[in-house]
Parts: sequence; structure tokens; C-alpha cells
Amino acid sequence: MKQVFVRIKPYIRWFVLGIVWFFLAKTIKDRFSEVLTLKIDAQGGVVLAVALLITIVAHIWSAWVWTKIVKMFQQPLNTQEGIVIYLTTNLAKYSPGNIWHFYGRIAAITSRGGDKGAAIVSVVLEPLLMAAAALAIGSLAISLNWGIVPDYSNIVPYFKKVAEWVSGGNITLTSFNISLILQIIGNISLVLVLIGIHPRILNKLLHRLSRNKSKGETKEITTIKLTTYPWKPFLGEIGFIIWRGLGFILTFTALQPIVWQQIPQLTSAFAFAWLLGLIVPGAPGGLGVFEFTAYSLLNNSQFPTEIAAVGLYRLISILAEAIAALIGGGLSKTRSQESGVRSQESGVRSQESGDRSS
Repeated sequence: MKQVFVRIKPYIRWFVLGIVWFFLAKTIKDRFSEVLTLKIDAQGGVVLAVALLITIVAHIWSAWVWTKIVKMFQQPLNTQEGIVIYLTTNLAKYSPGNIWHFYGRIAAITSRGGDKGAAIVSVVLEPLLMAAAALAIGSLAISLNWGIVPDYSNIVPYFKKVAEWVSGGNITLTSFNISLILQIIGNISLVLVLIGIHPRILNKLLHRLSRNKSKGETKEITTIKLTTYPWKPFLGEIGFIIWRGLGFILTFTALQPIVWQQIPQLTSAFAFAWLLGLIVPGAPGGLGVFEFTAYSLLNNSQFPTEIAAVGLYRLISILAEAIAALIGGGLSKTRSQESGVRSQESGVRSQESGDRSS
């Protein structure tokens, strides 16, 4: 059975992606005429520029949080090096497989004398903390209606079919019921993820990786242990989701008037859409999955510009990652130049010392 699953696994991934892209294309096709009527004025352009700047800050913030995760595992990577590595490898997530940014970070740590097992766990822990942060913010935002009940009429039919299939009878669902269901699912998932990142579980993973080390390695991975619960990185990832969500909300604000009562639904839609884009396998950078989920959670009656806004936000996000990667490359070049200058100065001092002794 396992061999059969291994054989069909690639086809399952492409099948899921095909379904997602089909519904995404259909939704865009049905609403494309609305997008053509939209116009962005000068004020909207300024708001989009601010959204871009905030999204860039979010990626730099995320890089900084990752360096703190790496330090928890006592790996030889300083903050500036870690930020450069994170930013310059981030765009690799858009390549097929959606794993090459992880591989680049693991390789960067091990090339500096780091422990491979600890590098793997530190890299894997980051998206788990991000997922927990998105679940926390999404669930909290749903509970804050602020006078407006979110309109989930787009997804009511899907939930209704599942509920009727499970119960075997006819069930009436409303947007309010969907809010409760999403909140319950989010809270349960959050608890499971927070349990999964407990030091006892992560240290067991480190121990397993230690037994799979090659014989040529001499450093004992079992000496590297997580001694405290990763609360600080978790709070840092909450900050990352807040930064990204703010950029998402500003993108909508550039295209249509947004009242403060709509902010919780926009926030929850972003958090859950971003989360599914993160965890669905085979979707490079969450492409397609994020958009489809956001369209489903935001109703056209309240957010008539959702197609254009979500599409614009994707462009802003990719552009922000590209700019952040350039910033990382610039920091790396500056660091190399400073290192070269220090080496030259050290060589000159050594030569002067040798001349005096002679």
C-alpha cells in the first residue's frame, strides 16, 4: 500500500493543484469585467506604496525572527548573516517543489560548521510557528465581529454538503455557523501545533536525526537541545502575520472604502488564506491556493474589488520579496567588502610587525 501511495503521490499533488487553478481561473473569468472598471487614483497609489513598504518590512522582520530560532539551537550564525541568507533564499520557494528555500538555509548553516540535524529542525520550526501565528490571528479576528457578521455565502454550500454527508440528513447553515466552525477548527489546530513544537517533541526529533547521521560526522547532535518553549519566536511570527495582514488591508483600502468593522473579516481571510497557501503541498509560494481561499472567504457584496485587490497583493508580495532579496544581496556585498578591508589591514599590520622584528 505504501509503495502504491509513493507512486501516485506526485499525481495527487498535480491533481489538487489542477482543481485549485481551475476554480481560480473560473472565478477570475467570471469577475474580470469588474476588474477592468477599477481605477487607482494618486491617493490609492500612495497607499499601495505604503503596503509594499510594510510587506518588505514584514519579510525583513521574518528573517530576523528566523535568526533567533537558529540561535535557540546554538548554531554558528550571527544575526546579519542569518538575515542575508533568509532574504536571498526566500524567492526559491516559487520554484517547483516549494522546498528549495529550506534547502538553501540548511546548506548555509552546515557550510558554516553548523549541525545538520539542528539546522533542519530550526528551518522546519519556522513555518510551524508561522502556521500557529496565522491560526491564532485568524481565530481571534473571527471572534471580533465588531457589529458586522462576516458574509461566508461563497463557502456555505461546500460546508453544507460536508455536514450533510457526515450527519446523513438535511442541515441549514448560515454565515454565523460558518464563523463558529472556522473558529473551532482554528482553535483546535492551534492547540495541536503548539503541542507539536514543545521542546520534548522537538528534542526527540533531534535525537532521531542524530541516529541518521553519517559515520564521518563527529559532532554529537544529542548535545544540542531546546531548553525553553519557543514563545519569543512564536510572538515574533505573530508580528510577521500582523505586518503582512496590514499590507493586505491597505491594498483593499487603495481600491475601495474600508470601514473599521470590516477589518476583522479581512484579517481572518488573509490569515487563513495565507495559512493554506503555506501548508498545501506542491503550490510554489502558495500561488493559486492563497488567491482561491481569499476569494472564497470574502464576499463580493462587501468587497467588490476582491479580485483586483488579491491579485494586486500577490504582485506586491512578490515585488517585496524581490526587493528584500536585493537588500540581502547588498548587505552580503557590504559585509564581504568590510571583511576584505579588515583582511588587508591585518596583512599590513602583520607586515609592519615583521619589518620591526627584522
